Amino acid sequence: MKRHVVRTTLAMIFVVTLCMGLASAAYAADNGSCSTASVAGKWAYTYTGTIILPTGAVPVATVGSFTLDTKGNFTATQNRSVGGDYAQETVIGTITVKGNCTGILNANVYQSGQLVRTAVIDLVFDNNRQHLRAIFQSASLPDAQTFRWSSPSTG
Repeated sequence: MKRHVVRTTLAMIFVVTLCMGLASAAYAADNGSCSTASVAGKWAYTYTGTIILPTGAVPVATVGSFTLDTKGNFTATQNRSVGGDYAQETVIGTITVKGNCTGILNANVYQSGQLVRTAVIDLVFDNNRQHLRAIFQSASLPDAQTFRWSSPSTG
């Protein structure tokens, strides 16, 4: 009986050590660094916040998904509400990712084929590139009028 317990314990230690070693080897193989290619794929997102317009603060919420290719090009579809006004939008643009897992997203947002705004968004990939955090750096209307964007939560 004692021998069986010792053998089982040794086997479990071996399996745990092996798994930990494989996980470390996998992390070391990509050195934990980011690139546009390493974060390419399909992503989903939501954001909520407030747009600060000359007329006052307006609440905004969006849910969407995008696909990023290995060269940094992305396409997205999103449903958004600004002050209760709902719209379906298409977004195209580029994402540049640095080795420290930060990046910049440049986006053109369209409704029914018409450009309605552009945006520059700062990004951070975390949790081994499984999560994306973002905050608006700037947003502009087609007439180049800019507005401030307050983003209490994105994810």
